Amino acid sequence: MTAVTEKIPAFCEGIQYFGEPLPEFDAHGKEPAIALGQKAIASVDDSAAVYQTLLYADALRYLTVQICGSKGSGHPGGFASQAEAYASLVMLGHKNIVTEVGHHAPGFYSAMFLDRSLEAMDISTVQQLRDRFRERHGLLGHLSGQIPGLLAPAGPLGQGQHFGMAAALLHRDTLFPFTIGDGGLGEPYIMSAFSHFHTAYPSVTNFLPVLVWNGYSQEHHSMVSLKTNEQMVDYWKGNGFEHVVLVDAKAFDDQAQEGDYVDSTAFSFQQRLAFTQAVLAGVSDAAQSAMSGQLTVFIIKQLKGSGVHALGAKSHNLYPKDTLDAPHIISALQTRALSPQAWEVVRANCERAAGGPAAQIAVTEFERSLPDLGTLPLEEYAVGGDPKVSTTAMGALVGYVGQRDRDFLVTNADGNEASGIGNINQALKIIHPTPDDTYNQSPNGQVYEPLSEDACAGLAAGLALMGCRTLWCSYESFAINGLPIWQTVTQAMAELRRATPATVTLFTAGALEQGRNGWTHQRPEIEAYFAAMMRNGNVFPLFPSDANSIQVCYEWALSAQNKGVVITASKSALPIRTTFDQARQALHDGAIVLDQASGSKTVVFAVIGDMVLAPVYAAAQQLAQQGIGYKIVSVVNPRRLYRPTDVAWEICSKPDGTFLEDDAFEAMFGGDVLLGVTGGASAMLEPVMLRSTSKRDTFAWKRGETTATAGELMGLNGITAEAIAERAIALL
Repeated sequence: MTAVTEKIPAFCEGIQYFGEPLPEFDAHGKEPAIALGQKAIASVDDSAAVYQTLLYADALRYLTVQICGSKGSGHPGGFASQAEAYASLVMLGHKNIVTEVGHHAPGFYSAMFLDRSLEAMDISTVQQLRDRFRERHGLLGHLSGQIPGLLAPAGPLGQGQHFGMAAALLHRDTLFPFTIGDGGLGEPYIMSAFSHFHTAYPSVTNFLPVLVWNGYSQEHHSMVSLKTNEQMVDYWKGNGFEHVVLVDAKAFDDQAQEGDYVDSTAFSFQQRLAFTQAVLAGVSDAAQSAMSGQLTVFIIKQLKGSGVHALGAKSHNLYPKDTLDAPHIISALQTRALSPQAWEVVRANCERAAGGPAAQIAVTEFERSLPDLGTLPLEEYAVGGDPKVSTTAMGALVGYVGQRDRDFLVTNADGNEASGIGNINQALKIIHPTPDDTYNQSPNGQVYEPLSEDACAGLAAGLALMGCRTLWCSYESFAINGLPIWQTVTQAMAELRRATPATVTLFTAGALEQGRNGWTHQRPEIEAYFAAMMRNGNVFPLFPSDANSIQVCYEWALSAQNKGVVITASKSALPIRTTFDQARQALHDGAIVLDQASGSKTVVFAVIGDMVLAPVYAAAQQLAQQGIGYKIVSVVNPRRLYRPTDVAWEICSKPDGTFLEDDAFEAMFGGDVLLGVTGGASAMLEPVMLRSTSKRDTFAWKRGETTATAGELMGLNGITAEAIAERAIALL
């Protein structure tokens, strides 16, 4: 290291080590390669552009190690192995960059710092960057759209591709690169999502996977580490990619490093420049290809941990011992240290690239305008009239929404016809390259039906996060396969700095409707997951009572922002029990009294679901015959029935603090005995059970079996009129 005599830029406050100017700095590093007023370098062959791309890559590595070391926590190794690729994207003017790898967070934060995006959250110096890394109200442990300039969250592997493709679909003239780790490449969803999307949208190729092929996952060699370059290229081409650009650091190694994966920062300086130029040219080629209609991937093959404190899987994360005063961290920082003038030129390039800080130009920094839907064509059915199919009633509204909003998308892995919503297909058409009126197929449809819950949930939730109306439909039993990405999006929405349409789902064909299909199709346990998520503050499971109620629920969901709305309803024709006014009251209060009678004592039934109301009504009549009063309460919006202190609603974006007051709760649920009844998970009854002071018990789903009727299946689970009435009397 050397004593610094030149003026240190103010943003560098907190940088611990400065180095001598790198070789040839005077020739290639004094003036920013991105000229004032320009958005990208002029040419990938410009020696100054190559030189300064290398400077940027080293700056990213330095900051990544320093901020992780400031907390003895974080993940520097993965991002470091692709720093040249990220730097190349930015120098070429691309800042709408997503990642599948949450562990790349410190690198992304460093990039957002260097282009001044983080000034929007009062981070102007490296010291402030260090102080607020991995702290509440600071830079989160993993990525989130809460951070200025970042488009989407990243944590669970196998999800980033959804955000890249969703953004590409909405913004056809913008490139959306996203990094994928070779450790995460083992996730089954990534390639299948690409294939489904490309089949449905063959002309939408303005997303660019950037595979970080560094040979290691978190704690061991990656499962693709033994592939040859030819095998990796064939793998991507075999999955439909037309153009595969691979740059292998090994081809530039002049230090005789062992193994197939090498560290380019150990090369001679001239070979470092040669490697950087190859990456820059390769990224440029891949970006142009993706923007020209070819399904393209860029692959950078370089050892994990290149240029940081350790190599291989040992570089993956820092532990409490890995602090800024640890010798190996000091050595890493000193090795990567740049001169103050180099930092200044890196900052200038980053700020100019793409036209300004990502926090000012990324597509997610603006609220997307939505077409006016006008007045929804709600159809109110007469209470006590002919039974109606709830999902079909909602399907009519969905078709209308899609016709008014041509970007609106419906997804369903199990088939809309099988869910009682074939009218959606008729109105909006299934997206398929083969036109076929028999199956309501059209290349320009608005119904996405791959046989993958992850692909369906991912595109629907990703589009919602990007500001588009969507609806993910599924059999309740199989929705679990798409739930991870949906949960990620709801949590991202809870802390987002802008408004988005709610991510809305319709789950049907519940366990009680699946008697003859057996237990493989009887999995309502997902409701327990949603029950837990209610406490997050922005997740609203809705259980409409009937075909009127479901229309009101969907009407509300369309107006909701930054929420996850789960509508669960049967696809069977069931009685109409509420008017629109009653349904709206139920949605607001959380529940509605459907029927009641006075008697010597009062039994209150808190019922979640529509089909399960039948045995409750029958049980109530048995009690009435014995002079016992009853009250049947349909719980439509259980989130409203919690106490305000039960839910983290105050810290949500677009906070919703509407809860049923204590006196209103007592008026609705007060009685001598309260029985919670659901055909799904008992956890959904928690809000009622927490607040009730009556003697109480629950009837809920236990397990599935092949049965001839819903009644037989309910009997297997102990949900019969006789059992309910008997338990009520015992409690009295």
